[in-house]
Amino acid sequence: MTAAPLPANACDCHVHVVAPQADHPMLADRHYTPGPASTADLQAHLDRLGLAHAVIVQPSIYGTDNALLVDSLLALDGAARGVAVVDDDVADTELARLHDAGVRGLRVNLESTGASDAATVSQALSAWAGRLAGQGWHLQVYASLDAIAAAAPALGRLPVPVVLDHFAMIPAHVSLDDPRVGQVLDLVGNGSAYVKLSASYRVCGNPDDPVQAARVTALARTIVGRNPERALWASDWPHTNREPGKRPTEVSAYRDVPAARLLGELDAWLPDADLRRQVLAANPAALYGF
Repeated sequence: MTAAPLPANACDCHVHVVAPQADHPMLADRHYTPGPASTADLQAHLDRLGLAHAVIVQPSIYGTDNALLVDSLLALDGAARGVAVVDDDVADTELARLHDAGVRGLRVNLESTGASDAATVSQALSAWAGRLAGQGWHLQVYASLDAIAAAAPALGRLPVPVVLDHFAMIPAHVSLDDPRVGQVLDLVGNGSAYVKLSASYRVCGNPDDPVQAARVTALARTIVGRNPERALWASDWPHTNREPGKRPTEVSAYRDVPAARLLGELDAWLPDADLRRQVLAANPAALYGF
């Protein structure tokens, strides 16, 4: 079966760019080491899928050094937006510089650091939300389902948009009737949070297994059904991974995620052309300012 064509101005809302270490050194205490994935490689990925835009997300390996992110946004000449990671005491002038380069959000990555508890999530987001309110920026959260659910009341009161990474980290085997899932769906339903339909391999053990794939599809359709205006789609290209047995400083190969699988998931998760236009084009245009 041939995948349906993507709508005009479709966007991949979560990708990374990685440079050779000689050009952009990674953190010494990083959790994994990926190989290079250039802006040229990213453009080839977009072309394969028929996408017009991308959102480049600062990966944990670079900490708060956003130099490669800025360089990548400039190289893509308006076709991309960025999500940065900054220090708590970042100057307003630096935020303005990042905005001019195309950054439209800050990532709070609590899952990769292990600090994924409700109090930390609430405190981190509340501190940033007041500073970013009215600037056209959002907060992107990578945290566990337990942390997101526990912090849901605080998330719903923030004066800036909130984006939850990778299905809000809802494991595909968890019942859609689980109260924690209900907390996430309530945030989506009342417009308080966006959820990225991305990286099925982060919420199920084997996306190629029909049973597990069906669970991910049910989760995606439930999120979209609750509020189509608060769903985003992303590939998570180039599919970072820490290979078993590898030290953090040893290069781990990327996951093999063919374009056909990504397009097949898109067809399954967004079976209606109007939904695809909403999730792939309209929502990113509104959130990221394309």
